Amino acid sequence: MLSKKKLGDYKKILQSRLGELLNEADRAVKDISETESETSSDPTDQAVQELDRSRLLRFKDRERKLIRKIEKALNRIEEGTYGGCEACGAPISEARLKARPMTTLCIDCATEMESEEAKSKLFGGEIGEAYDSDGEEGGDEEANTA
Repeated sequence: MLSKKKLGDYKKILQSRLGELLNEADRAVKDISETESETSSDPTDQAVQELDRSRLLRFKDRERKLIRKIEKALNRIEEGTYGGCEACGAPISEARLKARPMTTLCIDCATEMESEEAKSKLFGGEIGEAYDSDGEEGGDEEANTA
């Protein structure tokens, strides 16, 4: 398992990223509130505003899922289970933790899950369809398998 110093380093990284995301969420709420008061009478402008709002909300939903993953990772640090694969129990490599500190799966299990998802999509099944490469519900823009 990881040393106390490394756990502390990952905790700082996760807390910093969590703070950034929460600040961005606050700004987004303010931006949405401001744009709602600026309604145009032109149907084209209204459609563009609605499209922009829809994109922003989708992006914020991804951020919300990432916030939840970061909070879970911080909980795992406190519980002493951080750095272990939730699927097989093996240690997650430091390279993977550095690239994706909120991960719950080692690279082998993440690769296997992605492979199953690809097969499922290819054959129209539902196995693993709602999960990302970390075994968590939903995905986010930062998914990688480093």
